[in-house]
Amino acid sequence: MRCPFCQHADTQVLDTRVSEEGDSIRRRRRCPSCDKRFTTYERIELAMPTIVKKNGSRAEYERAKLLASIMLALRKRPVSAETIETAVARIEDKLLSLAAREVPSDRLGELVMRELKKLDKIAYIRFASVYRSFEDVDEFAEVIREVRPKKPRRAADSKT
Repeated sequence: MRCPFCQHADTQVLDTRVSEEGDSIRRRRRCPSCDKRFTTYERIELAMPTIVKKNGSRAEYERAKLLASIMLALRKRPVSAETIETAVARIEDKLLSLAAREVPSDRLGELVMRELKKLDKIAYIRFASVYRSFEDVDEFAEVIREVRPKKPRRAADSKT
């Protein structure tokens, strides 16, 4: 590793530690040329798939964009930031598990809808109304029926 102070081509590793989460390694280094010390971190870099939009264009996956769309659907809803982060992590895990270089945007949208349906029914309906571009009220009503709890049948109803 090149020294950030004097640009010497080689440095010595003095100490190596794994982070508490186990997802990175911290290394203390010393430059033999200028004797300065510095810290480096190694992290796993996972390649997220490219998103193929409906018009055929391609865009790099952006976590911030995904998070922003979920946050918009969850605006003024009682869902914690930690819960949202966990949902985004599940979506990313699913994208990675697909092991595909490219993923259609509608597949990503379905993953988001599945997570929102678990988190908050109102947010799910909000997202679905934009994502599915409803043409009429019946399509919207169908999504509402999906999330509406089933009413238990009364004993009198079952006798007829």
